[in-house]
Amino acid sequence: MSSAATLRLGSLELLLAMLAFGIIAMRLRPQMLAPRKHPTSVRVHLRLRDAPDVSAAAGRTLTLTLGDGMPAAVVGRSSHAEVGLVDPEVSRRHARLEFARGVVYLSDLGSSNGTFLNGKRIKNEGIEVRAGDDIDVGNSRLTVVETLPQTWT
Repeated sequence: MSSAATLRLGSLELLLAMLAFGIIAMRLRPQMLAPRKHPTSVRVHLRLRDAPDVSAAAGRTLTLTLGDGMPAAVVGRSSHAEVGLVDPEVSRRHARLEFARGVVYLSDLGSSNGTFLNGKRIKNEGIEVRAGDDIDVGNSRLTVVETLPQTWT
């Protein structure tokens, strides 16, 4: 067999393989194009593990509900903060927990002492938060116990 004939046979095999792949892909395509369902709200359980006033605050569990169209939860010393901490190293508006597209994000709000997720300093960009993550603000440590989806689209 000449090299030209071998080349044609190889091209034909490649063409048939591509055709078979196309047929399989067409069968899977409707499921792939279907919009993915994600929660529209989530309940976040936080545990305050370390705090300056150990006797009063440590071990305290907080529950937040975050959702699409809902305001973000502020972590800080302010009386208006959803996660209020009595810690002189925490800014009045230190960090923010928000929910978007089925994911909980943490961002720093320009605090003077910084916000840390699992020991790494974060900036004002949103970083995904998951169960088991540690959030350090000032001398306080919040542990994300769990995130439970509430409603789905």
